[in-house]
Amino acid sequence: SWADRSPLHEAASQGRLLALRTLLSQGYNVNAVTIDHVTPLHEACLGDHVACARTLLQAGANVNAITIDGVTPLFNACSQGSPSCTELLLEYGAKPQQESCLPSPTHEAASKGHHECLEILISWGIDVDQDIPHLGTPLYVASMSQQFHCIRKLLYAGADVQKGKYWDTPLHAAAQQSCTETVNLLLEFGADVNARNTELLRPVDVATSSSLVERLLLQHE
Repeated sequence: SWADRSPLHEAASQGRLLALRTLLSQGYNVNAVTIDHVTPLHEACLGDHVACARTLLQAGANVNAITIDGVTPLFNACSQGSPSCTELLLEYGAKPQQESCLPSPTHEAASKGHHECLEILISWGIDVDQDIPHLGTPLYVASMSQQFHCIRKLLYAGADVQKGKYWDTPLHAAAQQSCTETVNLLLEFGADVNARNTELLRPVDVATSSSLVERLLLQHE
């Protein structure tokens, strides 16, 4: 709700650094929350305003503040695709990984194709195979969204090419999306063409009939 946002929220979301500093010097609460528990730091990161985010953190903003939806400033930075905010938050002690019931910065970056944010998270030691029940692994999410650069980064970081969502593998996801580039890459990393999902279907069975992907998978049988 916009009605309960403080002037600090406004300045942070608009990237108005001078106004932000003035408000902080006047004693505005750096950790003021809206009814949904959104903090000014959440706003700054969602807007990719790194100077504002740094100022808030220096003033004691809670780097791991969580909204009622479980969203952290780090999640917002990864959602926006802001490598600078992502790095800054981690340097200030942001948890790169939350419990699996909360929104995951890694899955968010992977699904939106923000490979620079993903690379930073990997360098901070996230579990590249983190499995979230309703989403699957970051590799599965990236394969579903056809985010080639993210898929590459995850595979080179050691992601398990077979781990997807329940019994669906990343190759099932790529085949379903008719993405030859991704299918090729997953095969190169040893994806099993004969893996069956809960419906006992192989990747070739979920590929569009007579498509390039189907031909590619048949060649690898």
